[in-house]
Amino acid sequence: MPDAGNPTPATDSSRAQVRRGHVLFRAPSPAVAYGLIFLLDAALAALLFLPDLGRFLEGLLIVWLLPSVLTALVTPPLCAALGGRLEFHRSSFLVLTTLVLLLPIAALWRLAAGVEPSFVPGLAYLGVFLAGPMFWFRHSSLYGVSYPSHARMLAPSLLQPVLYLAGLFVIYPPTPLLFGEAVTFLALAFIAALALIRASDRPIRREFGISGVSLIRPLLDHVGDRDPEATGALEEFFEKGAIPGNLVARAVTFSRDGTVKATLALPTVHPGPFAALGSSDLPRKLTEKLGAGAGAVIVPHTPCDHDLDLPSDREVDRVAAALREILAEPRKAEANRASPLVSPYDGSIARAQLLGDVVLVVVSQAPAPTDDIAYSVADRIVREVAQEGGPRVVLVDAHNSYVEGKGDIIYGTPLAEKLVADAKAAVRAAVAAARDGPVEVGTAARTGYSIGRDGIGPEGFRSLVVRVGGTTTGYVVIDGNNLLIGLWEPIARALRERVDVVEVCTTDNHVVHEVDGGINPVGERYPLEGLIRESRAVLEAAVADLTPVSVQFGERNVSDVPILGPGYTTRLLTSLGDTLSMFTYMFAATLLLLLTSSLVILLALR
Repeated sequence: MPDAGNPTPATDSSRAQVRRGHVLFRAPSPAVAYGLIFLLDAALAALLFLPDLGRFLEGLLIVWLLPSVLTALVTPPLCAALGGRLEFHRSSFLVLTTLVLLLPIAALWRLAAGVEPSFVPGLAYLGVFLAGPMFWFRHSSLYGVSYPSHARMLAPSLLQPVLYLAGLFVIYPPTPLLFGEAVTFLALAFIAALALIRASDRPIRREFGISGVSLIRPLLDHVGDRDPEATGALEEFFEKGAIPGNLVARAVTFSRDGTVKATLALPTVHPGPFAALGSSDLPRKLTEKLGAGAGAVIVPHTPCDHDLDLPSDREVDRVAAALREILAEPRKAEANRASPLVSPYDGSIARAQLLGDVVLVVVSQAPAPTDDIAYSVADRIVREVAQEGGPRVVLVDAHNSYVEGKGDIIYGTPLAEKLVADAKAAVRAAVAAARDGPVEVGTAARTGYSIGRDGIGPEGFRSLVVRVGGTTTGYVVIDGNNLLIGLWEPIARALRERVDVVEVCTTDNHVVHEVDGGINPVGERYPLEGLIRESRAVLEAAVADLTPVSVQFGERNVSDVPILGPGYTTRLLTSLGDTLSMFTYMFAATLLLLLTSSLVILLALR
């Protein structure tokens, strides 16, 4: 069960215990893989040697099973000796998928032989024919997942087909023709693999000047193991395309007796691009970098998009340093003027709460789709409120009603104009509703969720409760990428049974993208009743934690920070889409070309 209580800075070991779940795609366990390998080897041996039972048993052992097991065991150390890397579970999975590829080819051959036995070459020729696609698939795979070098990956790629052919030639003693055909098929397979890799590599190389295939191994190591070297390689790729930008680090702190109880960290940084790269996983990173002196750290999503992704952890360090400067400022001890979270009128997509000398504006279109708000829209609101003599403003994008491709608020659109008007009206309403008197704040957190199983990041559920003049406002912030449309209302309705006003937000943390399925919005994997239960539990814990505090606000400009900038993500996604399309096409095309050319040679030399 998740842990309840106030959040505390986590150690490396405790972070390692957070289960990330199924990242991208997880290979089966060795026991499952070897069981499936045995079944596939038996099926292939049956297609190649039956109805001769004795030859089937001999072929199963020395042609299929022994080469498969030896290949799975020897490939990892062989790759390592040549400068690559392949884990044993991935090695067995590669053997398994290679056999999956060969099975329909062998089955079609036997079917054709049953229909036209006089035309289809015999089973010995089928045996040498299969070595080509076996080598093609292994080399195309190992070049990406082990080491991007044709020369270094040649021996590991040839291991399975060579062992297989050695066993095959024990049963079918090779004639010069049969041996020559085997060599020819392997040569054709290598050419086909070169074509596949080169074509798949072209879109990213053309756009960014770097091999996209060379990023596969670092991506696997970063997602699977958080390997520092792999993380560095990927962040170096992002840094090459970064441009300088000016960021603002803002923080609302709640202090008691000169000690910070809680920090609402609100930098103008987008928690992307992916996994834990750059500013992705921003809530966890800021919690750790701010340390115990920040109290309970809550990092809602501020209005910005992928233009303000940070390419590496170094930039996150600069933002955290600016926030620590704010925390180091002297704490005030006097009472504060504050208001509950109020809405200016029905249909407003902005609500506001005055906290000391700053107004927190929370933006949500729920139950309509809600997604990223352009930074320029938020910046305009801040500037116009200041020009009109209003208080300082910070904005939160609640990011709590997900529909793919909908809900963005873009500068210059009617929706952006509505937000500007609603936000300014909400600020005025919050100022009008403010009262002098004590402010009470409580916080709580529930962590220990799985990204793969629950769709929730390492910061879990966090709650901030603010009681002003007898009115209690509760915020629940879920560490995830948006909330499925339709879930906000039942969660908020349940929470309003405990507090007067409530808002449910997500952090837009892109660490949750590293699973099979990609976007992984909150509610897709974790059921609604569970979200309600956990949200109520963390809110009630925060209510029980209410104590009087003083409220402070601070901000720092962080200039010339590398950011991914406008258009970078679009370029990258377009290139990745082109790569996927090219790979899909060339995978089929090169395999078909390999099979066709090999078959032509086989028939011509009969």
